[in-house]
Amino acid sequence: MKHCLGLFLLVCCGLLRLGSGLSCYKCADYTGVCENVQPCTDEDACISLSERDGKTVRQCIRYTDCNFSRLAQMFPSFAQFTYRCCTTNLCNSGHAVAKATPPLTLVGLLLCVWSWM
Repeated sequence: MKHCLGLFLLVCCGLLRLGSGLSCYKCADYTGVCENVQPCTDEDACISLSERDGKTVRQCIRYTDCNFSRLAQMFPSFAQFTYRCCTTNLCNSGHAVAKATPPLTLVGLLLCVWSWM
């Protein structure tokens, strides 16, 4: 019985989404440092779009607009650019960030281990 409860809690915690929606960094600058955070809708993704001269735009964008031709229309002043769309909180930081284990998943894992002892 304890094994089933621990496994059930682990699965539930892994599926539980913390927070109430996606948040992305929002800025347009040359520094690469961005601290403004913007809440997004359920249909959004975060984008980090960089022009060849170093200007970077970070913001929420509709996930369906994350393709080169649509972005070229939306950002006509950017002659050549690279972009990355992502769907986790603050994933458009531009820096490699180690993803921490969500606290509830860790609690579920500890409960599962405890139930096997």
